[in-house]
Parts: sequence; C-alpha cells; structure tokens
Amino acid sequence: EVQLVESGGGLVQPGGSLRLSCATSGFTLSRSTMSWFRQAPGKERDLVSYITRCGVSTHYAHSVKDRFTISRDNVENTVYLQMNALRREDAAVYFCHARVFGRDGLWRGPYWGQGTQVTVSS
Repeated sequence: EVQLVESGGGLVQPGGSLRLSCATSGFTLSRSTMSWFRQAPGKERDLVSYITRCGVSTHYAHSVKDRFTISRDNVENTVYLQMNALRREDAAVYFCHARVFGRDGLWRGPYWGQGTQVTVSS
C-alpha cells in the first residue's frame, strides 16, 4: 500500500523557515516523480515544486523560486521541501504527491498525502 505522510508544518513568522518532510512507503521512491502542492482556503490546489525520478530535474512555481528547495533521499524514502523567507501568502495546507513508474513501464498514481498545515503569521 502506497503511503505518503507529511510532517514539519507549523506556525512561523514572516521571513522564517520550515522544512517539510514526506515519508513514503509501499513503492520505490527512486522510480517516482515527487511533487509538493499547496492549497489555501477557498483556493485551488496548486503545484509548488516537483523533482523527477532521477533527481536531475526540479521545477518550482514562480512564486516560490529561489526561496524553496525540493530534495529527495532515496535511502531514507523521504522527500523534503525546504522553505525559506516565508511570506503570509505561503500559508496553506501542503500536500505530498507521487507518481510511480512501474517495472512494467506504466505510470501509477497519483498518490496523495493527508497534508500538513503551514501558517505564516506574526
């Protein structure tokens, strides 16, 4: 069973930092494209960042570029999102997302975690 469990959210002041973690199980992380999405109240769920299977390529939404960094540890089966210089508009529930490339050459998913709340307030 595929499981994604986010952690690391919380309350932080503007300008502060948080590191989100997504602990994965039930699939081979190295064969997966991993993403972080976020959803603020009353808004759609938006892509924040993704990292490809080999970790060669990363992508960031314009609003977080140069402030957020996505990374993966295929040994610890965990994906991270380092968030620096946080702004009030970064406040949202952050979700981990996976698409898994199977040995049969087929993509599976998407799979979602339950989300972790990030609040940015002074």
